[in-house]
Amino acid sequence: MKFRRKSVEPTREGGSTDETGNAEGTAPVGPYDVSELPPGDGERVDLGSLLIGAVPGRELRLQVDERSGEVQAVLLTGEDGALELRAFAAPRNGDLWSELRPRIVAEMTQRGGTATEREGRFGTELACELPVTRTDGQAATQPSRIIGIQGDRWLLRATLLGRPAMDPESAREWEDVITTIAVRRGAGAVPPGEPLPVTMPESARRLG
Repeated sequence: MKFRRKSVEPTREGGSTDETGNAEGTAPVGPYDVSELPPGDGERVDLGSLLIGAVPGRELRLQVDERSGEVQAVLLTGEDGALELRAFAAPRNGDLWSELRPRIVAEMTQRGGTATEREGRFGTELACELPVTRTDGQAATQPSRIIGIQGDRWLLRATLLGRPAMDPESAREWEDVITTIAVRRGAGAVPPGEPLPVTMPESARRLG
């Protein structure tokens, strides 16, 4: 599905801020808990644990496990790269992202790649490189930036792929997209670190 509705222009830097760090007279910047969405937020695609607003020039795709039929991740794609989104249950207290980073580093190393911690717009993130084989059989390296953002009993994991993972100028617009995402944790008991379910929107189920 493709987004065509114009998005709300993000808050510009340089304005005065209130005690929460948000610019005065503007809505707070996300990612949001679904209970904290600003008034007049607009239409969103409801994917269960993730609610995605319209992003012009981006196509929304769902990564589905062929064996189980379950949706594993949400992917926003564009001409210069992609943004993969996953939401996980997290404890009310604690720092799940700090626990997950060493596991991701170990996984990347096991697969022959690298993952290096660095500070970014959303705090500590991972800059990764993974060897891959292209469709023409040639060896290549896939760069990515993995960002973790802790919310109210949830963690949003956002992975930038392609040019946005390497070029700060290209990444800025994609980072702005991350600030528009809303997460629905749900009231059910889910062990920390477990993925929150992503569901097909009703319209897609009808078409299927």
